[in-house]
Amino acid sequence: MNPPSAAVATAVTFVWLGMVLAISFLEAPLKFRAPGVTVPIGLGIGRIIFRALNRVEIVLACVLIAAVAVGGPPASVSVLTGVTVLLLALQLLVIRPKLNRRSARVLAGETLTRSRAHHFYVAAESVKVLTLLALGIGVLTV
Repeated sequence: MNPPSAAVATAVTFVWLGMVLAISFLEAPLKFRAPGVTVPIGLGIGRIIFRALNRVEIVLACVLIAAVAVGGPPASVSVLTGVTVLLLALQLLVIRPKLNRRSARVLAGETLTRSRAHHFYVAAESVKVLTLLALGIGVLTV
């Protein structure tokens, strides 16, 4: 992989990884522990934060795809890039719409049990963290 593309891919990958770790695995669970934060308030905040995170992830994914495409990467980097982008697409196109519909119902006053879609989102996010980590290491070693 050529050095400029590898540098961009490395930076984007680790920025993306840091954002996902900070928001999904630190901010999201902790906000519900803050005094006075009810489930509807937490959901409202979460919707705003995750909408922003996902928009930034789309931009980062596009930059990553471009850097990898022009960089002449090894197959491992291409595959990990593809898997990461597919996981993001799964989250945005399949899981998030279900979570958004559910959170809209809760915000409208309904009382619902915990959704399995939330578990799928966390699982996809966990796998995405692992693929971003592997991708970042992979790009550093080319």
